Amino acid sequence: MSKIRWGVLGTANIAKWCTIPGMQKAQDCELYAIAGRSIEKAERFKQDFGFEVAYGSYDELIADKDVEAVYIPLPNDLHIKWVTKALRAGKHVLCEKPLALNLDEAREMYKVAQENNVILMEAYAYLHSPYVSSLIEDVQSGIIGDVDYIESAFITQGYEEDFRLHKEQGGGAMYDLGCYCTTMILSLIDSDPETVWAQAEFSDLGVDLMTAVMLKFRNGARASFNIGMILDRHSNSRFDRLYVHGSKGSVRSEVEYNQEGTLSYSIFKGDEVIVRTVEAPSNYSLEVQDMCNAINGVSKPHITPEFSLKNMKLIEDVLTKIGY
Repeated sequence: MSKIRWGVLGTANIAKWCTIPGMQKAQDCELYAIAGRSIEKAERFKQDFGFEVAYGSYDELIADKDVEAVYIPLPNDLHIKWVTKALRAGKHVLCEKPLALNLDEAREMYKVAQENNVILMEAYAYLHSPYVSSLIEDVQSGIIGDVDYIESAFITQGYEEDFRLHKEQGGGAMYDLGCYCTTMILSLIDSDPETVWAQAEFSDLGVDLMTAVMLKFRNGARASFNIGMILDRHSNSRFDRLYVHGSKGSVRSEVEYNQEGTLSYSIFKGDEVIVRTVEAPSNYSLEVQDMCNAINGVSKPHITPEFSLKNMKLIEDVLTKIGY
């Protein structure tokens, strides 16, 4: 295994508080280059996190021949431009979720990755968690029988000023929060969505503040989820829930998406209650290490192109239904 030299394309908060600290913990990741819209901000990141090189433009980082892999935490509308630029430059790319604004964009990105013989993976850090893996394995084992119905929710606070408030930047609850619910549901139901129903409340700027979705799958399973940026805008309050109802029992998790530490969920089978407790390290570290493993040829990326495209199709269907 060789260390992979990473470049980070942007100084967003998700990079600062989550992914870069995760990179520091990943065994085969070398923090090599950081780029910002200003050299001053890039230099601060270089000093704070120990990058070797700082650039005042994204193009400079992509042109650096020593950069092997690029992490992209930019606003959603910029993904297609900078992902394809990096891929065409021969860089492997880890791009923040949602990968694209629509299915056509996502297909184009994976096409460019294939043409340039590099890896593109969508960054759903929570899906790398041992907690999530354990929950999925329990459901797939048949311990609660066949999945009949899944209910999920992800409700969080509003934002004072953020790209998520602006439609032209790919803002709104579905892009930001709904993608967690859709990826979780698609990981638990081994079938394709057949019917999508959805309603939303929109902001004055045209983004969905709260969206309610119901799904029916080809195998007869159903799912619903509620997402919203509607809680107290001056606090960090949020509400997460995942209930999986099967023919022989159910699974309940109220752990917030993307958490680490000692986490647990409950399995209900008649009068029996089984509590699973899982030790979960940094999902962001696991995500970056998974990408390093894929680049080194040790394993395939955990988030496959097929899964991301299936999820993007569902997101697009919901956005169409709500009139986004």
